[in-house]
Amino acid sequence: MSDSGMYKPSRRILLRTPIAAVGAGILAACTEGGDAPGAGPQRASGGGKFVPAGPRGYVNPSDPEVLAAERRRGSGGQVRTFRFTAEEAKLDLGGRSVRTWAYNEEVPGPLVRVTAGDVLDLTLANRLPATTTLHSHGVRLRCDMDGVPDLTQQAIRPGDDFRYRFTVRHPGTYLLHSHVGLQPDRALYAPLVVDDPKESLSYDKEWIVVLDDWLDGVEGSTPEQVLSQLRPGGSMDMGNMAMGPGHGGPSPRWPAVAHPSPSGKSTGPSRVLHSSHSRMLDGEGGSVAYPHYLVNGRLPAQPSVFRCRPGDRVRLRFVNAGSETAFRVALADHKMTVTHTDGYPVEHKKTDALLIGMSERYDVLVTARDGVFPLVAVPEGKKGQALAVLRTTKGSGNLPSVDVRPDELDGETVPARRLVPQDSVALDDRDPDREMRIRITGSMRRYDWGFDHQAYSERQRHPVRAGERVRLTLINATDMWHPMHLHGHTFALAGLDSVGARKDTAIVLPHRKLVIDFDADNPGLWMLHCHNQYHSESGMMTVLGYKR
Repeated sequence: MSDSGMYKPSRRILLRTPIAAVGAGILAACTEGGDAPGAGPQRASGGGKFVPAGPRGYVNPSDPEVLAAERRRGSGGQVRTFRFTAEEAKLDLGGRSVRTWAYNEEVPGPLVRVTAGDVLDLTLANRLPATTTLHSHGVRLRCDMDGVPDLTQQAIRPGDDFRYRFTVRHPGTYLLHSHVGLQPDRALYAPLVVDDPKESLSYDKEWIVVLDDWLDGVEGSTPEQVLSQLRPGGSMDMGNMAMGPGHGGPSPRWPAVAHPSPSGKSTGPSRVLHSSHSRMLDGEGGSVAYPHYLVNGRLPAQPSVFRCRPGDRVRLRFVNAGSETAFRVALADHKMTVTHTDGYPVEHKKTDALLIGMSERYDVLVTARDGVFPLVAVPEGKKGQALAVLRTTKGSGNLPSVDVRPDELDGETVPARRLVPQDSVALDDRDPDREMRIRITGSMRRYDWGFDHQAYSERQRHPVRAGERVRLTLINATDMWHPMHLHGHTFALAGLDSVGARKDTAIVLPHRKLVIDFDADNPGLWMLHCHNQYHSESGMMTVLGYKR
């Protein structure tokens, strides 16, 4: 049971609350029904405001407090317009074709690039045989644009469009992906880069590196079928099923809706990983044996090649878009200097390799040497690897072998807990106003993942109030590691003597705990969940809600 009731309001909050409430009402009156960038959600299918079912007394996704927070983000930047079409597609992964679901028939989906302060205006056209949404992972945005079905919006029906429109205030490297069922384990993801108009880094080139684990359409496999294999019994044929209106998997709580499989087949081989161990993850690497691992949508036999000149200073933006795999990443014969994690700057730290959990992002700088160098991403605790290549203009020679293993992979790896935030983004030293404790529960044998032994319900609420500093302790009572993600906020990794790096996703090792601090400065209903897609779809999700 969570300790959500451990609340001690500070004098600052008590003084601030009436002002915030009045401001919310005034600003809401200015925005409701208007054409300003912060105006209410745009829905091609109509329907007006979406208010989810749930207990009373909480701020809903389009309430005045949400609109007021959006107005405070400002709207002085340019409006950047994009359009994604989610549809069935045949993709070439570099020598292997698969049928899957994708944005604009690409993997990864098209790069979305804006500048901090701009208004992102992205229309998602759903041409899939299933409902879908779009989540802007890591972005501190207005709640009704967060893309969580049945919580912040109604899922987009087949044939309908939805217009996501919000101000993007914070620069960094982010990720766009579907938030319905196991759709992110297809090609329904794309990188999002928010440029800093006051960028302090100096570099010559930029390389966006998107990592992924892949099984959809390979020998008839689908993500839904694999989830059924992981559950007790493991014999349910889910090959012709895709998730319906919400997050549900094939269970009495969350009935699946039958749709044609992207692969066109109803059966596939077992993808259950039976033996796995990772020293870095202190246990099993995962439960799914993926047949392929990708860098920028390419298999190792035909890798993505990045070209620059010797001596160029290159900024690499790593994005792990995988669904069940942590990657250990290194560039042969190069040291990497970590500059950002999850979009927020840190004091620069040199490293040989990085461990990147699902949906984590790291920015690094390298100075390119002369030659041809493999960039290798090893799936922790699993077999295989992903490969890309750095080639300088003077470099010659053949591409590296598909199984090349740079020595740097076994060198120093800097964990997130050892990164120090830059002063400009560090949380101020302040005692928490509210403390919460949530246990991570479940087992691989029963595949009954959840929080405090409860599966997800959109009616759940862990209460917070605007203006609070919240300390959340996540206690991992399982034998598995979990990358935990909080929507709509960034948190600081809390240490004994200091406040750590700012992040939105962080790994909790087996039988360890993760302590994070965050400021409740973005009203609404926000998901907290494991970003192992197979864990979240089995119930490891919950909701933080702002009390009025």
